[in-house]
Amino acid sequence: MDRYSEAGVDLDLAATVKADLRDIVRKSTRPEVLGAIGGFGGLFRPALSAYREPVLVASIDGVGTKLKVAALAGHHQGVGEDLVHHCVNDIATTGAEPLFFLDYVGTSRLDPESFRDVLRGMARACRRVGCALLGGETAQMPGIYHDDEYDLVGAIVGVADRHALLPKKEIKVGNLLIGLSSTGLHTNGYSLARKVLFEEENLSLATRIPGCRLTLGEELLRVHRCYLPELRRLRQLHLPLQGIAHITGGGLPENLPRILPKRLDARIETKSWRVPPLFRFLTKAGQISQEESYRVFNMGIGMVLVASADHGQQIARAVNGRIIGTLVPGQGRVLLC
Repeated sequence: MDRYSEAGVDLDLAATVKADLRDIVRKSTRPEVLGAIGGFGGLFRPALSAYREPVLVASIDGVGTKLKVAALAGHHQGVGEDLVHHCVNDIATTGAEPLFFLDYVGTSRLDPESFRDVLRGMARACRRVGCALLGGETAQMPGIYHDDEYDLVGAIVGVADRHALLPKKEIKVGNLLIGLSSTGLHTNGYSLARKVLFEEENLSLATRIPGCRLTLGEELLRVHRCYLPELRRLRQLHLPLQGIAHITGGGLPENLPRILPKRLDARIETKSWRVPPLFRFLTKAGQISQEESYRVFNMGIGMVLVASADHGQQIARAVNGRIIGTLVPGQGRVLLC
C-alpha cells in the first residue's frame, strides 16, 4: 500500500471511478460543448444569435443535510437531481435558460457506487432540461469529512435577453402572487426536520406519517421540483410575468422580498392552499411556531410567480398554480395572513 492510501486517499480507485464518467456524462451534452470530459476546464461555445442582448446568469448552491437522509436510506440518485433542479430554478427566476452545469463532490472516502448514482442523477436532470453537464471536481479529504460522508455543490450558467430579465420594474400594487406547489421539503429545512423526526420523535425511514401515502424516507427524499417546464410554457403562450421567486432557505418571508421593491409588501393568504401533511406533522410534533415554520420550510409552495391582475388567472391555469396573495403598499415585507 502506498503512503497516500495509508493517509486515506486512494488515487487508483479515483482513477477507476472517473474512467466511467464519460459514458454517463455523454448523454447530457449540447452541440456547443467542445472537447471531452477530463480536461482542466470545460469548453462551451455558446450560440447566442437568438438573443438580442444576451446576458449570462450564474448561480451556485448545494443540497445541504438532505445528504444525511440519502446516506441513511442508501439512495443517492435523487440528490443529484435535486442539485440540478435547485440551480436551474434559481437562474430561471431571472428568465434565464440553462446552458451548462458543473459539480463538486467532497468526501472522506470515495464510494464508487454512491458517486455513480449521484452523477447519474445529475446527468438525467441536465438531459431533461437541456443543460450540458460540462465537468466537475471530486475531492477525497479524510479528516475534513467523517467516514462515508460527502458534500455536493453545483454551479450553473444560463442566458437571458437583457430586455426580458426579471423582475420587471413594472411590479406594482395589485399584482397577483401565484403559488406553484412543492414536492416536499425540496433541499431546505432538513437539519430541523431530522432533529424533530429522528431525534425527538424517534421515527424510522419506514414510518408512515398520517396523511402521507409514502414512507417517511420516501417523503424526505422526494426530488426537488424543477419549474422550468412551466416557465417555458408561459413563454410559449406569451403570458408575461413581472417576477419569480424560488422558495428555498428562508421560505416565503425571506425569498419574496428579494424581488420586491421596498415600497411593496407581499400579502400571503396562508389558507389559500392546503399545507401538505409532512409539514403539518413537523410543525405540530416539533412545536414550531408559524413564523419559524414559514421561514424554515417552503410549507408546500416551491415557487411564486408575480403577474398582473389582467393575466394572473390565465397564468395560474396554464401552470396549474393558485392565487395565494397580492402586492400591497408597504416596505418590502411578506405578510402572512
